[in-house]
Amino acid sequence: MPSSNCRLPRIAVCGAAVALSAILAILTPGSALAEPVTLAEGLSRASASSPTLAAAEADVAAAIGRAQQAGFRPNPELGLEIENFAGTGAFSGLDDAESTLSVGQRFELGGKRPARERAAQAEVNAAQLRLAVARADLQQQVRDAYAEAYADSRRVELAREQFVRADNLQTIATELVEAGREPPLRALRARTVALEAVGRVRAAEAEYAEAQRALAALWGGSEDLPEPVASETEPAPEAIIDPANALDVRLAEAEVATSIAVVDRERTLSRPDVTVSAGARQFRGTDDTALVVGASMPIGLFDRNQGNIAAANAERTGAEARRNAALAGSIRRTRDAQAALRTAEARLAFLENQAEPEALEAVRIAREGFSAGRFTLLDVLDAEEALNTLQADMITAELERAQAVAALTRVTETQGSTQ
Repeated sequence: MPSSNCRLPRIAVCGAAVALSAILAILTPGSALAEPVTLAEGLSRASASSPTLAAAEADVAAAIGRAQQAGFRPNPELGLEIENFAGTGAFSGLDDAESTLSVGQRFELGGKRPARERAAQAEVNAAQLRLAVARADLQQQVRDAYAEAYADSRRVELAREQFVRADNLQTIATELVEAGREPPLRALRARTVALEAVGRVRAAEAEYAEAQRALAALWGGSEDLPEPVASETEPAPEAIIDPANALDVRLAEAEVATSIAVVDRERTLSRPDVTVSAGARQFRGTDDTALVVGASMPIGLFDRNQGNIAAANAERTGAEARRNAALAGSIRRTRDAQAALRTAEARLAFLENQAEPEALEAVRIAREGFSAGRFTLLDVLDAEEALNTLQADMITAELERAQAVAALTRVTETQGSTQ
């Protein structure tokens, strides 16, 4: 392009060179390493190394340990008593001392141990369901983050395509201005649009990198940023389960069962235990021995565990209320996910089958007419802007569909199993 005898202002003359350097900068690969990752690989990595799942698995192991401990009987007690020594007179030494060696055993009455075992096992069941819920939640987070990262990668590609089109339009506008068919302001406007496209590319790249880091964080982070290789939108679940069988509702039911078992356990603790002991007593003065048998039990005069029983009953009431809320929430989330999926699919079908072909045709006609001098630059920019908006809406619609499928998969999950 001429530089000295061009009729454009100097700032516009430099536009092509600036745009060319911008193109080279955009197309130059970044320094960050990218690792292609499929959705299945992302789900597998998160399941294997997620800190959230590790914590939930530890809670299950702890509950199993407590259940094992709940089945043990009380240990026997060994007792040794020495009487009648280090006193006065005949009892100043050990000659007349009496020593008793005994073994005592506390017997739990009122069904304490079975009640304790039932409560501990109920807590194990609830912990296992919490792990399943945590795994299902993590899978939904991975699906959402993967879809978001892929959508952001598409936005980067779209921003680069928009920049290339804007730079091409700037070249056409410059040629028309040089030919005297457009005023110099048109070329300056086209250059401004191209430079704005550069900013959109940079912003899209930054958002994409952030989405990659968010995805990698779900399996503990990685030096190489994950690069989604495809949208990999999973098919929507066809069978809709009974909301009462949803994981969240089953967990709430398990917590109700646990609270009932805890109430029974606390009630058994209000009943006293009996401790029986037996042993032998030696009389050093006569060197005789005799058996000693004893029994003892507490008197439930003040402490009958009434406070813990009241607290357990209150927790049972709360667990039942949370179960009802979980059932209502499961029904609502299922219907919301179904409605969101229908809306996203209808919107995407309209954009792909009707809106995009018309927008592409409008851009083609506007560009050809601009080159032939039948349309102005503003007409082309309007058509380009409409196409840009529509293509961005298509990416958003694809993302919304993927998120709706992830939500529907989550509410229909019954096991929380990994893929």
